[in-house]
Amino acid sequence: MEYLGNKEILKLNKTGFLCSQKCPAEIVLKSHDWAKKQRENGNCIVCGNHSQIEKDVFEILLKGKQPLILVIPRKMKKRWETEIIKALEQKRLLIISPFGSETNRITKETAWVKNKTIIDLSERMVIGYKTESGQLDELLKGKKYESL
Repeated sequence: MEYLGNKEILKLNKTGFLCSQKCPAEIVLKSHDWAKKQRENGNCIVCGNHSQIEKDVFEILLKGKQPLILVIPRKMKKRWETEIIKALEQKRLLIISPFGSETNRITKETAWVKNKTIIDLSERMVIGYKTESGQLDELLKGKKYESL
């Protein structure tokens, strides 16, 4: 595991958010509303930015002041966007890569590891949408989670 940012965030109560790549339109709106509510309530969220919905949720959360953990499905980047640098400087963001420097590309396997890492780090899980018999469906078997 590679870390960038405030590792103290790991001590907080964390809610993980995941969503399949493809989802119904109403889930997009529910996910956006959910993210805004989490931001307003100051809840610590663990998410990725792989699927479009995950990217949207991360961007909404990044505009807040609450602690946030981003798990990426590849090696740690060398350059980050201004908003991410600002959150890192404010010590409210932790970026985690479960991969070494040799993992340049995002694959189905690296996405699986990213999702598993989010599940393992989180005390509570919220799922925007999961495709039946898809990767998330498999990862969440036997686990407790909430659906939007």
